[in-house]
Amino acid sequence: MNLDELKTLNIKDVGGWPVLPKVAALAVLLVAVVFASYWFDWSGQLEQLETVRQEESKLRETFLAKKKQAINLDTYRQQLKEIDQAFGALLKQLPNKSEMDALLVDINQAGLGRGLEFELFKPAASESVTEFYAELPVTIKVTGAYHDLGNFASDIAQMPRIVTLNDVKINVAKDGRLAMDGVAKTYRYLDEEEVSAQKKTAVDAKKKAGGAK
Repeated sequence: MNLDELKTLNIKDVGGWPVLPKVAALAVLLVAVVFASYWFDWSGQLEQLETVRQEESKLRETFLAKKKQAINLDTYRQQLKEIDQAFGALLKQLPNKSEMDALLVDINQAGLGRGLEFELFKPAASESVTEFYAELPVTIKVTGAYHDLGNFASDIAQMPRIVTLNDVKINVAKDGRLAMDGVAKTYRYLDEEEVSAQKKTAVDAKKKAGGAK
C-alpha cells in the first residue's frame, strides 16, 4: 500500500480498511492507551509501590533486629546480672559517709607504720560529687627513706577501700631523706538521699538548659 492509497482511506469506515492499515491503526491506538494510562494513573501507583517497598524493607530490618534481640534476651539478662554484681562488689569497696573518717585515719596510720613523718595531711574542704559516689582529695607530704615510701604506696594500693595516689613528686629533703608530695584520693558511695538529690539536680539542670534555648 502506497501513500495515495492511504489518503483514500475513509476514517468513518475503518471496518472497510485493508488489513495492514487496520493493524497499524490498532497499534497506534494501543500505544496511545498505554501511554495515557501510565501518565494519568500508573505513574502514581508505581511511586506508591516504591514507597511501600521501602517501608517493607525498613520493617524487615526492624523485625530482624528485634528477633535477634529476642533470641539473645537471656544472654543480655545474664550480662546485666553480672554487671549488677560487679557494680555491687565495687560499691562495697567504697566506704559510706560515716566510715570516711576511719579511712583517713587508716591512710595516716599506713604512713606512720612505715616510719614516715607527715609534714602535711590536709583533706579538701569539700567533696567532688558525681552521680553515685563522692571523691575527697587529701593533700599529703611525707618524709622518709626510699623503701619506706615505696612500701607506703604499696600499702595504700592494697587497702580494702579504694584509695589512689595522684600527682606524686619525690624530692630530696634537707636532712638527706626523701620527701614525697602527692594527692591521695578517697571515694565513698552516696546514700539514697544523696543519690536522689543528685538526680534531682541533674533533672533541674536539664530543664534549665532546655528553657534557656
